Amino acid sequence: MQEQPPKAEHAAEEKINWLKLATKFSADGDLKGMRACAKEVDRLMAGDIDAMAVNAEVALYSGRIDEAEELAEKVLHVFPRHPRARMVQAGLAALEFRLNDEIPLLADLIEELTYKAKILGGEDPSYAIYHQMMKRARGWLADALYLAGEAKGAAHELLMSSRLADEVDEAAELYSKYLFMCNYRHLSAKDGRLKAEVYNGMQTVHPYAHSDVKRLPQKKLRIGYISPDFREHAVSYFLSPLLHHFDGEQFMVFCYATGRNDAVTERLRTRRVTWRDMRGRLPRTAARLIAEDKIDILVDLSGHSQDNALPIMAHRPAPVQVSGIGYTNTTGLRAIDYFLSDEICIPKGDTAAEAGFVERILRLSHSHLCYAPELIRVMPEAGYEPPMRKNGYVTFGSFNNFAKVTDEMLLLWRGILETVNNSRLIIKGKIASIDAGLQFAKKRLALLNFDLDRIEFRPFSPDYLEQYRDIDIALDTAPYNGGLTTCEALYMGVPVVSMRGRTHGARFGASILTNAGVRELIAENDINYVRRAVQLAESPKLIAGYHAGLRANMKQAPLMNAQEYMHGLETAYREIWDTFLHARIRNGSEQT
Repeated sequence: MQEQPPKAEHAAEEKINWLKLATKFSADGDLKGMRACAKEVDRLMAGDIDAMAVNAEVALYSGRIDEAEELAEKVLHVFPRHPRARMVQAGLAALEFRLNDEIPLLADLIEELTYKAKILGGEDPSYAIYHQMMKRARGWLADALYLAGEAKGAAHELLMSSRLADEVDEAAELYSKYLFMCNYRHLSAKDGRLKAEVYNGMQTVHPYAHSDVKRLPQKKLRIGYISPDFREHAVSYFLSPLLHHFDGEQFMVFCYATGRNDAVTERLRTRRVTWRDMRGRLPRTAARLIAEDKIDILVDLSGHSQDNALPIMAHRPAPVQVSGIGYTNTTGLRAIDYFLSDEICIPKGDTAAEAGFVERILRLSHSHLCYAPELIRVMPEAGYEPPMRKNGYVTFGSFNNFAKVTDEMLLLWRGILETVNNSRLIIKGKIASIDAGLQFAKKRLALLNFDLDRIEFRPFSPDYLEQYRDIDIALDTAPYNGGLTTCEALYMGVPVVSMRGRTHGARFGASILTNAGVRELIAENDINYVRRAVQLAESPKLIAGYHAGLRANMKQAPLMNAQEYMHGLETAYREIWDTFLHARIRNGSEQT
C-alpha cells in the first residue's frame, strides 16, 4: 500500500483546499463562507498569515476599513509580498480613490500573479487561487485606469479579464465592457466590426425562430424598447418621444426596464405604454416574456453600455430587432437586424462606414435621436451674455468625460489656447473630483507643454448646467464625440465646435450640430477644428448671438422636433416590417 503523507504535509494540503474555497467564496461574495474557511485554516495552523489575509479581505468587503488595514499590515510585516494582503491594500486605496497607490499596486501584483500562475501550471492546487485573484486585480485595474482617464489601458485590462473568465457568460460580459471602452480611442470601422463579431461568437443560445408570427402588412405593430436606463441617465434625455409621441392607432408600445427605477422612471412611464419590470431576470427568462408579448420590432437602447440587454437580444425574442440611441457602434450581434443612424452619421453610399456594422443601417433623413430634456429635469434659463464681456478674455470649456480626451485632442486644444491671446480652458468632470485623478490629468497636460495657469479644473457638481454660463465656447472630443454633453451645452446657449470623423460614433457631434441648426460649427479635420474655434473666439458678436439665441433655435430644429422625429422613425419601422414580410415570402415560409 502507498504510504500516507506525513501529518504536516496533509495539513498543508488541507490548508490549500480551504484557501481555494475561500477564494471561490470571495468571487461569489460569500463573506460568511470566507470567515469559515479562515477559521479552518487557523485551526490547522494557529496564527497562520494566510488565514489572517483572508480575514483582512473579509473586513475590506464588510466596510471595516481600520480592521482590514491593520490585518493586512500584520501579514505584510511577516510576508512583504503576500498576494492577498496586497490585494487588500489595493482595495483600500480604491475605496479612498488613491489612484496613485492603487494603479502601481495592482500592476505589480498582476505581473507577479501572471508569473506564478505560469510557473505553477493549471494542475497545481494554488493555481486556482492566483487565477481568481488575477482576474479580480485586472478588473480593479481597469476601473482605476478609467477613472484616471487612461481608456486604452482600461480596455486592455478588460480584454485580459475576459480571457481569464471561467464561464462563457462572464467572458462575454467582460468582453462587452472591453468593446465599449474601445470607443474611447481611434478604431477603424473595419477593426471595430471584427472585434465586435468576437462577441457574437461567445453567444451559445438558440434564438427563437418566430415561425408563428402573424405576417400582416397593415397590422398594428407591437414595438418593444428594452434598456437598463429608463432612469436618471444620459440616454433618458432621448427617450421621452419614443414613449409619449408615438402613433397609438398604428403602434402599441412596450417598455422592458432591466435597470433600477427612480423619479425619472416615473416621469417616463405613461398609461399608453405597457411597462415590464425585468430587473433580476435571467436573459433566457426575459426573452421568453418578451416573446410571449408577441413583440414585432424590439429596439435595444443600450448596445455594449453598462448592464446592457444584449444577452437578451441574443435570444431574438422578436422577429425584427434594432439597436441604437444608447450606443454608437455595431453590437456585433447577428441576432440584431438593424442599427439606427442618420444621413450625417452614415450618409448613403458611405460603404466604408456601413462595412463597420454587422447590422443593416436603418437611416433617418434627420437626426436619429430627439433631445427632450424638460421631462427629465428642470433646465436652467439660457440666453445670458457670454462671459468674455465681463472677463475680457475667451473661456473655452469641456464638460465631457475626460477619458474621451485623447492626447491628440489635447494638442489641438493647446494650439487653440496659444493662438487666442489670454484665453482660458475649463475642464469639468469627475476626474477633477478625485485628487489623484486631478494629478493624472495635470501630469498629462504638463507633458504636452500646457500652460497650467490657463487651465481650470472643476469637479463634477449638480449645478453643472449653470456653470455653462462661465463658458464662451465648448470644445467637443474626438473620435468619441459628446452626445448629451453637446446637447446640453447648446441648450444652455454655448456654441460647440466638433470634428466630423469617419465612423458613426465620430460623426455623432456633426449630426447633433446639423440637426440643431448650427452646422457651421462642424470641422472636417484637425486644422479646420483649430481654425473654427479660433475664428469664433475672434468674433465676439457671433458668440453673443449664439448665447442669446441658441436655445430658441434648437427648439425649432429637427433635433427637438418630437413629432417629425417620430414620424420618420415610425415610417422606418413600417419599412423594415415590410422587408421582413417580403423576405419571408421569398424564402418560401409564407403560404400564399
